[in-house]
Amino acid sequence: MITLTVNGDDRQIDADPDMPLLWAIRENLDLPGTKFGCGVGMCGACMVLVDGIAMPSCVVALGSVDGADITTIEGIAADGVLSPVQQAWIDEQVPQCGYCQSGMIVATTALLAENPDPSDREIDEAITNICRCGTYPRIRRAIHRAAGTQGGDR
Repeated sequence: MITLTVNGDDRQIDADPDMPLLWAIRENLDLPGTKFGCGVGMCGACMVLVDGIAMPSCVVALGSVDGADITTIEGIAADGVLSPVQQAWIDEQVPQCGYCQSGMIVATTALLAENPDPSDREIDEAITNICRCGTYPRIRRAIHRAAGTQGGDR
């Protein structure tokens, strides 16, 4: 039995410890917001926070996070209030298809927790998620908006 705190709730999962965390989240915990993308940890669609650190859940074994605090996209808003990152995503009209956006929002949440006023260069280095629709300029503007900055190369 694997014990996790997921979005603030203590959960137990009876599953193979080698199962990818992504599938435990989606299938065992019925939290579909974390998406399957590439399956090799490169695209970022499956990004979750593990003890506050952004990780691609498709390559994290469930057993390796026993006892961890996991935050999925469903846990980013608090008490029905969107986070500043989620609100900035809406304000900047970031999503087109939206498939990658949950992973982008989770990765951005981790970035701003570590660096509350990132430069464009720091954003580019930290947010390596792939957006097939190419909304990167809007993503960058949304990150600066959530950080409370005007954006631009600094």
